[in-house]
Amino acid sequence: MNPESCRQKTRIAANVLAILGTFLVMAFLVALMRHYTATPSLSADRAAERMKILADFKAVNAPLLEKYDWQDKDKGIVRVPVARAKELVLEEWQNPAAARSNLMERAAKAFAPAPKPPEPKNPYE
Repeated sequence: MNPESCRQKTRIAANVLAILGTFLVMAFLVALMRHYTATPSLSADRAAERMKILADFKAVNAPLLEKYDWQDKDKGIVRVPVARAKELVLEEWQNPAAARSNLMERAAKAFAPAPKPPEPKNPYE
């Protein structure tokens, strides 16, 4: 083997090792950048936010579903707990015709327009 071909093979091997090393360094840098710039999962954050909103909503509305209260005192409409309302509906709808007419009366009473306020007196009269 002559010294010229040996140097040429050494140069080729050195170039191949340099290219492979460069690719390995680039692969390492790409993996490192992916690790540092990875965004957190949006679905986990949104799920936690939704659960918090739902818990707050239930906490605010629980008294409305579980206690008696006036819905509209002027019209005589009372808010009833859900469990008791179910019992009342089952009892009332044993006779569907009477229940339907009673429902229509209550709806008319609940959604009746408010009376017009009295007109102010004219100061010149």
